[in-house]
Amino acid sequence: MTLQDMIKLATEGKICELELLSLEGGFYILRAQLQETCCTLLDNKGQTMQLRSTTHLRDLLSDLPASAPPLSCVLVQHVVHDEMCGAREGPIEPLRMPFSLTSTW
Repeated sequence: MTLQDMIKLATEGKICELELLSLEGGFYILRAQLQETCCTLLDNKGQTMQLRSTTHLRDLLSDLPASAPPLSCVLVQHVVHDEMCGAREGPIEPLRMPFSLTSTW
């Protein structure tokens, strides 16, 4: 999904949630959760777009019209320490922290 596609779907209220997935190496990828599927944000070459921060995401979506419904956003980070140490039993869920596109705090 390109940025233009994402803005169009967000404006139409078809995006349920945006997930900013933190990956090793200090970059992020963005996934848009729709009703039936999850789509990754792609660059102009069709490759997965690498974002630098939540601020980078806010800048990318600055063209979103004010009339668009508010987007639910979460930062998703897997807890590598728990996976390496094996201290907990059962499945280990990633950390999911909500954040706002309108406020940096």
